[in-house]
Amino acid sequence: MFHRFRESMVNDPRVNLLSFTGSCQIGKQVGTKVQQRMGKLILELGGNNAISVMEDADLGMLVPAVCFASVGTAGQRCTTTRRLIVHKSLVDEVVRRLVSAYKQVKIGDPLIKGNLCGPLHTVAAVESYKGAIAEAQQLGGKIETGGNVVGGRYVEPTIITGLPHDAPLVLRETFAPILYVLPCDDFEDAVAINNEVAQGLSSSIFTTNPEYIFRWVGAGGADSGICNVNIPTNGAEIGGAFGGEKETGGGRESGSDAWKQYCRRATCTINYSKELPLAQGIDFS
Repeated sequence: MFHRFRESMVNDPRVNLLSFTGSCQIGKQVGTKVQQRMGKLILELGGNNAISVMEDADLGMLVPAVCFASVGTAGQRCTTTRRLIVHKSLVDEVVRRLVSAYKQVKIGDPLIKGNLCGPLHTVAAVESYKGAIAEAQQLGGKIETGGNVVGGRYVEPTIITGLPHDAPLVLRETFAPILYVLPCDDFEDAVAINNEVAQGLSSSIFTTNPEYIFRWVGAGGADSGICNVNIPTNGAEIGGAFGGEKETGGGRESGSDAWKQYCRRATCTINYSKELPLAQGIDFS
């Protein structure tokens, strides 16, 4: 039923503008069909989001931010943090603190007070989680904590180290609470790793260095639609222009200019005189 409804909206020329939120895979199909009939699109698709941690980062702020961004909603937000890019001098300490924090997360019915990690939304999502864990281990990754299905559609939030930043698994968005920790050499290296994924939704950096901050939000910094500093990749975007670049789709919802996308733009010229001025001084008299 849903697919028939979706197809009817995608193909119907009476739908002048279609706003779609979903996966990159389905978004590409929707986008292609709407473009074929010259319709307008707002696409808000996937996000393989990262937090970069510079050598001067406040780890007291970082750890709860990462837990919120990677574990919250059981890793099922488009703005969930899936990659943690950490300056090489801080990797061991950051992993130690995060593992300690993750072990305190209670898994269970999210309607029960105290539970912080609820279920995955489908059985297929559980299989995707299990497949990613198995693939990470085959590639030589180390499961620092988590990695197990605890029953039904409940899974353990997982931290994985030891994988190359450009491994296909890391570059692929897995819609589950899995966090890959990736070392970097410096700011430039962090930006390059952040930007190498196909999506460009949300990126964050933790630093107190003003140079890093302004470079991060500038043209040579993060190539995402949402660029944060000293806050997570999710939770702060309400009221702002929400959306991303590259395979995230380029669309924007919310924010002060979002309404413009739902309007038809027209340039209107009204002649109040009794004369007919023509362009380039043409005179037919």
